[in-house]
Amino acid sequence: MSLVGAIERINGSLVVAKFEAEAKIGDLIEVGNLKLMGEIVRLSKETAYIQCYETTSGLRPGEPVFDLGRPLIAELGPGIMGTIVDGVQRSEIELWKLTGPFVTRGTNIAPLDRGKQWTFKPKVKPGDKVAGGDILGTVQETASFEHRILVPPDLSGTVESIEKGDFTVEDVIGLLRSSQGTEELRMMQTWPVRRPRPYGERLPLEMPLITGQRVIDTFFPVAKGGAASIPGGFGTGKTVMLQQVSKWADADIIILIGCGERGNEMADVVAHFPEITDPRSGRHLIERTVIIANVSNMPVSAREASIYMGVTIGEYYRDQGYDVAVMADSTSRWAEALRDMSGRLEEIPAESGFPAYLADRIAEIYERAGRVVTLGSDRRVGSVTLLGAVSPPGGDFSEPVTTHTLRFIGTFWALDSELAFRRHFPAINWLRSFTRYLAVSSRWWSRHERGWEEFRAQALKLLGEASEIEETARIIGEKALPDEQRLVLLLAEMLREGFLVQSAFHEVDTYCEAEKQTRLLKALIDFYDAVEPLIRQGVPIEKVRELGVVTELMRLKERKGVEPIEAASLEMKGQVAKLAEEYEVTL
Repeated sequence: MSLVGAIERINGSLVVAKFEAEAKIGDLIEVGNLKLMGEIVRLSKETAYIQCYETTSGLRPGEPVFDLGRPLIAELGPGIMGTIVDGVQRSEIELWKLTGPFVTRGTNIAPLDRGKQWTFKPKVKPGDKVAGGDILGTVQETASFEHRILVPPDLSGTVESIEKGDFTVEDVIGLLRSSQGTEELRMMQTWPVRRPRPYGERLPLEMPLITGQRVIDTFFPVAKGGAASIPGGFGTGKTVMLQQVSKWADADIIILIGCGERGNEMADVVAHFPEITDPRSGRHLIERTVIIANVSNMPVSAREASIYMGVTIGEYYRDQGYDVAVMADSTSRWAEALRDMSGRLEEIPAESGFPAYLADRIAEIYERAGRVVTLGSDRRVGSVTLLGAVSPPGGDFSEPVTTHTLRFIGTFWALDSELAFRRHFPAINWLRSFTRYLAVSSRWWSRHERGWEEFRAQALKLLGEASEIEETARIIGEKALPDEQRLVLLLAEMLREGFLVQSAFHEVDTYCEAEKQTRLLKALIDFYDAVEPLIRQGVPIEKVRELGVVTELMRLKERKGVEPIEAASLEMKGQVAKLAEEYEVTL
């Protein structure tokens, strides 16, 4: 039976209430006559500090509060895929239908539709022994996605009965005889969002998450099951970059979390994302996507919960044997919610006003990424790849959220305001970014091009040298530099314009296949290796710049397939040989 208490004090979204008995930390609470949703974040005997998920204006001391006796949970089952929900898993579409565009406070609806029926096809039969995580059957949830109904993690035993047909998520689809007695099986299960879902075994990471974005896949790859951070100031393209990765990444399921983002940005995502065509199936991408929209004008506690909700849903699909990519935009807004709640609880602030446990909370999130053997007898393998955007104030990467995040991620994509102002997108700074998944990626990429690691290293070295040379060129002018250095600047320009810059809106360049990436990088490095001996033997750099193949190499990214790259490489060899003959130098 739930505990009953009364409001003693209200401080913004924080409500202090006195219960008739001691409650539990983390319990969900119905606050006041409006029955606003909240969560206990601190206890002092019978006094509870409740963080509300909704605006508390209009509440008064003395109004009742009810302890529901359970933490914030995610409802997991058919009906999640293709939905747009808020931070506590209420459907935004259903809320709109119920209350209109301005959602009435205290409007609580079930996360999963209780009335819709799903066609369940069993994979087990009476008498079969099953354990937690085994597949009971399947539901074709959307045309692009098969939902696998699992035995709850804490159950095991013998199947007494299993039904085939159309059921709601609350209907009993079978009975399981366990050591505790007979258990009813349903298509829906629940899980506390702040607790990681269990798995059988954590596996080493073996392959990169291919996104079709050259600067990511070739220079700074993230492993499938790894974690990456995307820090960048205002206007550097974090949101567009995450949407590109969402569209093209070779993940089975996409979880897109809008955590504290501006309302107009999130409205644009919600309006246009469902119209994006899925390159895998030719249908709508939303059919294998879940969007969690929790914008900046919503209460901070719901914003804080949205990240946990998204990761829990991702783990649920991982347990079905799928590869999941979770995009969190942005973890800075999530950390600001922690800071706001900590301040209202009068906790001693640490750096920049953030709570002292900020690093622990960031670690909790990123450590839920991974590639695992799931529970169950068939040893399915699934993964959760976590990509978190960070919005450091003023683009300052030394602020606490960015620095703490660096400790727990494997890939760092540093977005640069200067590159963005020059319309260089993706605006990833190749000097400040890094990846710890190079060994994983090298094994995979070597199947496409054995010299991939060498070409990548040489390209990054040339870009680094060019950055140093540009500092000198700003003082004395480029024409005063030796031709060898001017060649480095030329090659860096070709790498930037012909490889690193990639348009999200170009019909061909929006996605670059792995084979094309390796061939394109090899062609650019081969050009440098071919003309560098000519420059050393006195051929003027202006003559190299005038070669027609220079422009063609920078436009190869807009050509379909790898055939134009091969043709350009042959043409390059011919033009270089002709130039060498003209100046009577040896190659």
